[in-house]
Amino acid sequence: MQTSVHEIAEGVHRLSTCVPEAAPGGLTFNQYLIDADEPLLFHLGPRRMFPLVAEAVGKVLPIERLRWLSFGHVESDECGAMNSWLDAVPGAEVVFNELGCQVSVADLADRPPRNMIDDGTYELGGHHMRALLTPHVPHGWDAQVLFDETTRTLFCGDLFTQLGDGPAMVHDADLIGPAMATEDMFGATALTASTAPTLRRLADLEPRTLALMHGPAFAGDCAGALRDLADAYEARLAVGSAV
Repeated sequence: MQTSVHEIAEGVHRLSTCVPEAAPGGLTFNQYLIDADEPLLFHLGPRRMFPLVAEAVGKVLPIERLRWLSFGHVESDECGAMNSWLDAVPGAEVVFNELGCQVSVADLADRPPRNMIDDGTYELGGHHMRALLTPHVPHGWDAQVLFDETTRTLFCGDLFTQLGDGPAMVHDADLIGPAMATEDMFGATALTASTAPTLRRLADLEPRTLALMHGPAFAGDCAGALRDLADAYEARLAVGSAV
């Protein structure tokens, strides 16, 4: 396996590794490196993928410059390598929402994490970040996303997950069809009454780029794509409720 590096917005780099055996056609595992005065890595990768991801980070900046480590929810592909990063970068700290820290991360991490608050803003120096809690969207009680207000990039984690090893970035492509096909295969999304409203809240941010964890980055009508995804999940919830 190899990890490719592409800049998808100014100072925002997509690090992508396709794992062929993870799903039919393969599945990409993406991390996003925000190159700022205080660099942040969003998604830390599985523990066994740490050497590949660390090498990819090193193509953009020395890994010892990393200051912040974060992710969307506690799951191996999101934070399995957390302690590998903490060991490799003595000055790095994990930042995650308070609930997630209390339930999991404060115990799992080798150094105490810092808490993020819902709708809290964080200055990295050149990139202004906002944290938004999204419980059970797409899954996980502790789920969150980050929004780079400087480049208007939404780091949306497992939303819009699709199979295959496509291009690093697509423009105005169909995200809903592939996402629903993947949902049919994995059934990974927690459909609740709050799923669609949470997605519409993210749409109201009017992002310019969607940074998917599993799939290409997307540039185009991001708000429209989020609202369409909300509609699709709302329809599925209605069918399930009727049954």
